[in-house]
Amino acid sequence: MKEIGFVRHGITEWNKERRWQGGTDIPLDEEGVAEARRAAVRLAEEGWEIMYSSPLMRTRQTAEIIHEKIPDIRLLFDDRLKEVSGGQVEGTTEEERVRMWGAGWRARSAEYGMETDEAMVARGMAFLEDIRKRPEDRVLIITHGGFIARMLRALTPERQYTERILNTSVTVVELHEDRNLCTLYNCAKHLQKQG
Repeated sequence: MKEIGFVRHGITEWNKERRWQGGTDIPLDEEGVAEARRAAVRLAEEGWEIMYSSPLMRTRQTAEIIHEKIPDIRLLFDDRLKEVSGGQVEGTTEEERVRMWGAGWRARSAEYGMETDEAMVARGMAFLEDIRKRPEDRVLIITHGGFIARMLRALTPERQYTERILNTSVTVVELHEDRNLCTLYNCAKHLQKQG
């Protein structure tokens, strides 16, 4: 069995503005750095054996902050962990998209160069197939909200996920031969105020 810990990057200015980030290289803002530091303290106590990250700036920064607290494990970057590419949609808010392309813009997303869910899931699954061959049993993956949501639907299709993936939340999936289990979902207890 492999245990995969999916962690979403810390918050960015575009997250706060509700802009589609996709493959655009947006850095963490000050709050996002603080979130990553709190996540790092939590994750350092959980016994992860190796860490992979999307190479985009917001995930790279989050991963590097976490790695400072867990310096004994390897940190590797993999393009297959990038967020779903948004094409022309990147940088826009929902209001702007509706104004430019109409309320039904999602049905025509391919026209705007957006990556399909199937393509993103295919690269995510190819990554996990490589992970299954590695010796580490507990693998931490620093990635993106859209990526995590789509992978969860693919890995555990019998379960319904309705909450938006929170910044620096931790989601854990056990990969089994016959059936995968989500044992922790969207947990951001490290961000709760103390006392």
